[in-house]
Amino acid sequence: MANLVRQLGQRSLNFVREAGGMIIFLLEGLGLALVPPFRPRRLLQEIYQIGVKSTLIVMLTGAFTGMVMALQGFYTLKQYGSEGALGSAVALSLIREMGPVLTGIMVSARAGSAVTAEIGIMRITEQLDAMDTMAVNPIQYVVMPKLLAGVIAVPFLTAIFDVVGILGGYLVGVILLGVSSGSYFSSMVRSVVPLDVYGGIVKSLVFGLTIILVACYKGYYTQHGAEGVSKATNQTVVLSAVLILAWDYVLTSFFM
Repeated sequence: MANLVRQLGQRSLNFVREAGGMIIFLLEGLGLALVPPFRPRRLLQEIYQIGVKSTLIVMLTGAFTGMVMALQGFYTLKQYGSEGALGSAVALSLIREMGPVLTGIMVSARAGSAVTAEIGIMRITEQLDAMDTMAVNPIQYVVMPKLLAGVIAVPFLTAIFDVVGILGGYLVGVILLGVSSGSYFSSMVRSVVPLDVYGGIVKSLVFGLTIILVACYKGYYTQHGAEGVSKATNQTVVLSAVLILAWDYVLTSFFM
């Protein structure tokens, strides 16, 4: 029992220590965005790496998600004679929940793991130490553009996910299952309110910042060796997914 209590206390201390370290890391990274030299080209490169290169996987995920939701929703609504509300069901589910959450998980799996591996390799090959030697702040040069790129790119990816998902739902609901095209879009227009859109935007901003923060932090403080990079990459994907779901609950409670 004493060992169990000791281990529980140690894990709690490690959790608090790492959470505090992440907050300090985040504040330092964002604070350096206001300090020259400014490197807009680095920011554009990171937006391309994190956002543009994730577009295809986000579009595919959005299309199939919308198609599945339309298929499931049609037969559920049909039992109550409410097939015309299919567009509303698909749009609200995507905009409020599925769009931000699944986009965040896809970005963490594709871009978050890549960011951790990149910074981790820079750490174990002493490139970050070399930057310090040359009076280049590695957090400002490497981490800060990635954080800003995550905040910028993920909301746009979420919007793409939502649009493609709605079109996927249209393909299945209207073209394959015979729902009226007018009722599909009119129910969507009646049901979706600005608060739903704002909530999705806020979620995507928080998720984007969380994903890249975890990825940069795990990569920056990775242990030496290939095993350390592998472990940090794995932790990034798992922790990002858990934090996305946790933040989703908190933000959904706030916007209800």
